Amino acid sequence: MRCPYCANPESKVVDSRPSDEGNSIRRRRECLVCHKRFTTYETVECLPLVVIKRDGSRQSFDKSKLLNGMIRACEKRPVSFQTLEAIANEIEQILQNEMDREVPSTRIGELVMERLRQVDEVAYVRFASVYRQFKDIGTFMAELSKLLEEK
Repeated sequence: MRCPYCANPESKVVDSRPSDEGNSIRRRRECLVCHKRFTTYETVECLPLVVIKRDGSRQSFDKSKLLNGMIRACEKRPVSFQTLEAIANEIEQILQNEMDREVPSTRIGELVMERLRQVDEVAYVRFASVYRQFKDIGTFMAELSKLLEEK
């Protein structure tokens, strides 16, 4: 790490502690030449995820879009924002761990539906109706029947 004062590449770590809720490490360093101290932060490098939409177009993964979709499905339902945020974080972590830089939107939709089914069945059906593009009441009833059979 170069010293910001004299540009010397050699420094020693004086203090190190977790920062940003454990997502990064804050290090106090001291330059071995000018003896001035400076702070650096070490974080895990996350490679950007690209979502492949149904029409073949690509766009960067946006967790807020994922969260907004779940919020719409859970409107007027007893599901807390913290629960939805935890689901969004969990899905993002799963996608990062898979190491595929390009993820089909269908994969994300299936992950959301799995989690919503466990949290709130009405929200699950709402999300599924938009995600699977239910055309008529028959497909809606088929999904409800499937849900009832699993119980």
